[in-house]
Amino acid sequence: MTSSWDRLVTLHSRVEQALCRALGPHTLGLSEYRALARLADSPTGELRMQNLAEAIGLNQSSVSRLVARLEQSGLSERTLCEEDRRGIYTTITDYGRERHRAAQPDYESALADALDRAARDPDLAALVAALRPD
Repeated sequence: MTSSWDRLVTLHSRVEQALCRALGPHTLGLSEYRALARLADSPTGELRMQNLAEAIGLNQSSVSRLVARLEQSGLSERTLCEEDRRGIYTTITDYGRERHRAAQPDYESALADALDRAARDPDLAALVAALRPD
């Protein structure tokens, strides 16, 4: 018998693979897309590096490398906190917003499709139903 945890891991893996394929034509990795999405959703378009790490489930070292890649691509830029010079923020650029907006429909479509496919799997149907809004 498959445990609930095993079913969750299977569902997660299937969804992640579908999302990666959908983002391929946009030349964005899943972490890059998720970082841009969190930044775009922020009221100011910026997040403290620590908060971004927590929001996308990366450790501090990984998020630093991710932000460096985003900066090299012109998708974000680092800024210092005005109140606390030790605080470092990353801010989405206009180009980053464009790239996020362009990829978002494909991301959302791939997510919906992956969940639809998983819902047809008897081992995953109840889990998918629990994840979807009423």
